[in-house]
Amino acid sequence: QVQLAESGGGLVQAAGSLRLSCAASGRTFSTYRMGWFRQAPGKAREFVAALRRTYGFDSTYYADSVKGRFTISRDNAKNTVYLQMNSLKPEDTAVYYCAAGASYSGSVMDGLSYDYWGQGTQVTVSS
Repeated sequence: QVQLAESGGGLVQAAGSLRLSCAASGRTFSTYRMGWFRQAPGKAREFVAALRRTYGFDSTYYADSVKGRFTISRDNAKNTVYLQMNSLKPEDTAVYYCAAGASYSGSVMDGLSYDYWGQGTQVTVSS
């Protein structure tokens, strides 16, 4: 069983930055795929970024809408995954969710390939 707890959300002006953190329990954290998803009011949940362990290294994946602005990273010693968000835009406003998955198959962009989810943290970007 893995428990996830997000933090770091808040209100920021456009062009500003935030860093989200996701603290995870469990001894196999380093082998899990980790993802960030978001859901804006009235919209479906969408993929933001992910890490997948392959041959001992993390590969990173990003949605086109955040590529070049967001960076996902993992600190195995702290069992924490981060999402550094720069150059924020009002359209980035959403609840951001951290997710963890034990599977090595399936697309990292598919929420169904994750087994555990956090409660979410609100990010609001004002114009």
